[in-house]
Amino acid sequence: MTNEQGPNERLERLAPSDPKGYDERRRARIMAAGGVRGLVAFFKARVYAMFTGLAILTVFIGTHPEPQRVFLSLVLGVAGIVVAGLVSEIVGYYVVYGEFASRAGLMLSLRVAAAALGTLVVPAALIGAVWLGWIPLDVALWTAAWVYVAELGAIGLLAFRGATSSGRWKKLLALEALFVLGLLVLLVQMLAKAV
Repeated sequence: MTNEQGPNERLERLAPSDPKGYDERRRARIMAAGGVRGLVAFFKARVYAMFTGLAILTVFIGTHPEPQRVFLSLVLGVAGIVVAGLVSEIVGYYVVYGEFASRAGLMLSLRVAAAALGTLVVPAALIGAVWLGWIPLDVALWTAAWVYVAELGAIGLLAFRGATSSGRWKKLLALEALFVLGLLVLLVQMLAKAV
């Protein structure tokens, strides 16, 4: 495989066809929502939201805050980063092109933001269960943190699977680099939230 591949080949690796057509429909939705630009924006927004949520949860692990405080910190922190990403997308487009994106472009940005907010569902539900007294806080915090880790790992595996570098060792090195960079991002966010 070479780096000369076009967007359709890249999408094929990220959402390959299958005999039953499930992934074919997924690829069609990705293309309809904005093609490669939509795919990049989708993953970028989800990664921002997941790192933010994971950092917030990690700061609370080992402490004994009120569940309401954890819930509001998580929801507002992730929502804040998602809204910031949406605004930066709109402003960036305006600065570069001197006008707002088309209706389709704005809808793509809104879809991407909504998808990033979707990273909150399971962790917020777990913290909400603590608030209702159904499970202990430590269990919810650790479980929610591992949900984020698993999602980030899944995106890393997608990146590994779709990598265009020629050798297996290069792909493994790239995956390790993504892992180390992810830990660095998490460390910086945890330090910022712990201060």
